[in-house]
Amino acid sequence: MSSIVLPGEYIPAQHVNLKLGPGLLQLSTHQASAKGRSSQSIISTRAGALNYSANKSKWWVEGNSRRYVPAAQESVIGIVTGRSGEGWRVDIGSAHPASLDGLAFEGATKRNKPNLKVGSLLYARVSLAHKDMEPELECFDAQTHKAEGFGELKGGFVAQCSLQMSRLLLDPKHFLLPLLGSRFPLEAAVGMNGRIWVSAKEIKQTIAVVRCIEAVDPDCGGMDEAGAKQFLGKLEI
Repeated sequence: MSSIVLPGEYIPAQHVNLKLGPGLLQLSTHQASAKGRSSQSIISTRAGALNYSANKSKWWVEGNSRRYVPAAQESVIGIVTGRSGEGWRVDIGSAHPASLDGLAFEGATKRNKPNLKVGSLLYARVSLAHKDMEPELECFDAQTHKAEGFGELKGGFVAQCSLQMSRLLLDPKHFLLPLLGSRFPLEAAVGMNGRIWVSAKEIKQTIAVVRCIEAVDPDCGGMDEAGAKQFLGKLEI
């Protein structure tokens, strides 16, 4: 079960392979000793629901802030806004633009790099996120160094949604994407930054996907599965 935490609260997270997600911070030895705490002290940095995995190795805080705050290993959809040396500047909806190195792609070399233009869409992974540094992106899986779906997104349409809706769609148990996929062929990429890329064969199908996402979004009514089926049945697809 999740519990509500406030910024500054101490979190009882302990595990041999502990991984902290968004909203949590491990204090340095100096900070912890100054507060009379152990060197493993962990505090929350945002208000929200405290969650953890089944084996308690991963802990994070889920909130519904309006602005995306980058966190390492999260998947995002970005828009290239310009060149920056050997890489690019990418808008991911955060307070500061992210940087993407020209070699941060599968098989990329100095002579063989993607030719991205201003306005290109990317599905990327946050490789570095720190409050005092601009975020950095990579377009390959951290474990395999293969693309695994990351890279430039061609065609399709990008829809905006709440950050909470993004997290819901990334849950394999959520009903919406399987429901839409049972009606017509569909490709989708969900970014944790409140952006969803969808690609369907027909424009009316793309419109149906976007309207369903808006209807199910908790910020816009939060329609349930039965309501979504009924709503989808009324659309001309």
